[in-house]
Amino acid sequence: MLKKLLLAAAATTMIVSPAVSADKVKIGFVTTLTTPVGVLGRDMVDSVNLAMEHIGGKMGGLDVELIIEDDGFKPETGKQKTDKLIQQDNVDFVTGFIWSHVLLASSQSALKSGKFLISTNAGPSQLAGKGCHKNFFSTSWQNDQTPMAMGEVLNQQGVKSLYVMAPNYAAGKNMVAGLERTFKGEIKGKDLTKWGKDAQLDFLAELAKAKASGAEGLFVFYPGKAGGAFIKQYEQAGLRDKLPLYTVFTVDSISLPKLQAGKLGGVLGSRATMFWSPDLDTPQNKKFVSAFKEKYGRYPAHYGAQSYDMIFLIKSAVEAVKGDLSNQDAVRAALMKADFPSVRGKYTYGNNHMPIQDFYLRETVADADGNWTTKIVSKVYEGHQDPYAKDCKM
Repeated sequence: MLKKLLLAAAATTMIVSPAVSADKVKIGFVTTLTTPVGVLGRDMVDSVNLAMEHIGGKMGGLDVELIIEDDGFKPETGKQKTDKLIQQDNVDFVTGFIWSHVLLASSQSALKSGKFLISTNAGPSQLAGKGCHKNFFSTSWQNDQTPMAMGEVLNQQGVKSLYVMAPNYAAGKNMVAGLERTFKGEIKGKDLTKWGKDAQLDFLAELAKAKASGAEGLFVFYPGKAGGAFIKQYEQAGLRDKLPLYTVFTVDSISLPKLQAGKLGGVLGSRATMFWSPDLDTPQNKKFVSAFKEKYGRYPAHYGAQSYDMIFLIKSAVEAVKGDLSNQDAVRAALMKADFPSVRGKYTYGNNHMPIQDFYLRETVADADGNWTTKIVSKVYEGHQDPYAKDCKM
């Protein structure tokens, strides 16, 4: 009789347990912490840890467990780490991802397992368009949007021709496609250079081609270490006064300290487009930037801003469902509302779960202490939606 009672109790427990609220919120965070581009992942992790401090390590009264994994800048490693987070750690949310090719390699593992996948940087067109998914969200942007804004700026400035350079991978191709969507002038030439762990860092041959092309300007997308190498070679080639430079994701709070240390003053006054800047005047951004500088002694970059936002987005959803993460429809609806204090100010989600948000033109300047940073010059887009949303059938 006792055995039967125990079995009955166990069966009852199995039936009711899925409806019981979680005892903690588990967030997996995949980024790059090794290789020369690990500096980008550091910005993301530092910002996530700061956000965890700011929420007291809790969401809706539940403890938060943050599990950070290094993808080593490799798609196959990123997928392995994603599988580990799902199968061994049983996380509720898979987040992070700097690189589009790493995110694309990992996305199906997360989405087929029924987990929520939140990109805090990569915004490949595949996941914004036909490959959109009800459980995929972004706290950054779709890859095409930032260069689309730059194309609009170039049109306004009357630039008639460009030479284009970018790394040859998913995001690099999206950046070029975004520029070409809006820029009305002529593309005099284009180079897509080798990317990955052994990425090309010598650009002298390409710069010579750009100089000889007769283009009025040079557009480049080179994040991380490649950006610093490019800027240095651009100046060494004597192109500062001959071929004006227009960039996206190249001149930012990651690269500027190194450029300043190298006395590459040609970058001062350069302009780029972005949805965010350290001087963006919102209460949450002031709190974030001030605390980040105090804790880490440097300016945060957009990589960190987007990752900081992710913690508050998830917190808003957990609180909305009162900790019942088993109710995925309710969690999804709460995420869709984006009802949290974003560093960029209030934004909305499109049908493909990509942010609909403003984009700005930023200028590289020295702050009051002489540190190089960026400031907003003007608003380029208001409430901009990515062009792939029309292909998403959600």
